[in-house]
Amino acid sequence: MSHTAQERQKLLARTRRIRGQIEAIERSLENEAGCGSVMHQIAACRGALAGLMVEVVEDHVRHHLVVPDENGGSLDPSGAEALVAVLRSYLK
Repeated sequence: MSHTAQERQKLLARTRRIRGQIEAIERSLENEAGCGSVMHQIAACRGALAGLMVEVVEDHVRHHLVVPDENGGSLDPSGAEALVAVLRSYLK
């Protein structure tokens, strides 16, 4: 997974914020908040999860697919950048 302690800490901080968002949704449902408010919180949480997914996929592409393996196969760095850009736009 994350290949540096700094990256790991960044991802853990993101997951903790997402957990807080989920807990806020739970509290809103328990307190019978308005539908609009709950849907807004759900959309924000979905966006946060998509952002986390992009970070994890990008990390995987950069550290496992671009680096040549024993079989000589690797992804061209410019191809990797294009893939990451598509994922970022798709998962927003």
